[in-house]
Amino acid sequence: MTSYFYALVFTGHPEVRGMFPAAMDVQRDRLLKALLTAAEHIDDPEVLVPYLRRLGAGHRKYGTMAGHYPVVGEALIGALSRYAQQTWGPETQAAWVRAYTVMSQTMIDAAAEDEVQSPAWWNAEVVSHDLRTPDIAVLTVRPDQPYAFLAGQYTSLETPWWPRVWRHYSFASAPRADGLLSFHIKAVPAGWVSNALVRHARPGDVLRLGPPAGSMVVDHSTDNGMLCLGGGTGIAPIKALIEDVAEHGERRPVEVFFGARSDGGLYDKDTLLGLQRSYPWLSVRPVVGEGLAAQLPQAIGEHGPWSSYDAFVSGPPGMIRSGVSELKRIGIPGDRIRFDAVEELVAAAG
Repeated sequence: MTSYFYALVFTGHPEVRGMFPAAMDVQRDRLLKALLTAAEHIDDPEVLVPYLRRLGAGHRKYGTMAGHYPVVGEALIGALSRYAQQTWGPETQAAWVRAYTVMSQTMIDAAAEDEVQSPAWWNAEVVSHDLRTPDIAVLTVRPDQPYAFLAGQYTSLETPWWPRVWRHYSFASAPRADGLLSFHIKAVPAGWVSNALVRHARPGDVLRLGPPAGSMVVDHSTDNGMLCLGGGTGIAPIKALIEDVAEHGERRPVEVFFGARSDGGLYDKDTLLGLQRSYPWLSVRPVVGEGLAAQLPQAIGEHGPWSSYDAFVSGPPGMIRSGVSELKRIGIPGDRIRFDAVEELVAAAG
């Protein structure tokens, strides 16, 4: 169905092929998956509208214009009608047309509003490249225009080595007076963007940044304690949250569990322990073990109680799932657990 969907898009409108990566195997499922995910939530505007608005604004970096949405809509209906034959009929088609009309108009409106206040993307020059391990680099860049974001958020990056291929990375610090942005990048097997950033990027190279996104941010209207669970390079946004609390002069307790499969994976341990020495309200507990998805939640359960804390979870998808499950099990309400499932909803379109 996915192949047929793209065939309809590209054969009917070959001019849009250049908006997609040269190799479609990475992009393959993302656009269609995002559309189907959105359609599942068509009766839940509280979830759907913010999601679509993020997609609409974020799609500006691909060169998406209002006129492209009917092209995609036609291909979507064409693919569904071919592969959902047993359930397809006039009523089903009408329902999908109504749903896509709502979805696309929400995205078009969000893009138009975003265009007034933000560029489609930012050029950002690499100013430092610190290789912490053979596979992990700390990258610092200087955007060519002011870039406003919140600690705990993430953005999308495009490299000159793989045009039109974007990947999401969290900011590794709170907003800085000098305007510089830092990211922790781990090279993953067959990861085009991550390997390029770790092994090829050097000072002077210019990357592209998409708009900031994400809701894993500090609520400064409360003095609840903060329980932070970070696995691997997922410690990057946690570090940004610590800096954010410090900059606001707060004295709320911040408890950080920082996990990796080996001591080498605790590549930012010295920085975190240095922050712990500077701030008496901060506690950092490194956790090492192969079963990261199980060991970090287990370590949290050995301490506490945490019922009065807000929780923040960042890391590989499996660790996020197990971490959120454990946090709920030990009594933290779901509405006080913050995480961004970047690999699920948002990345479906990126």
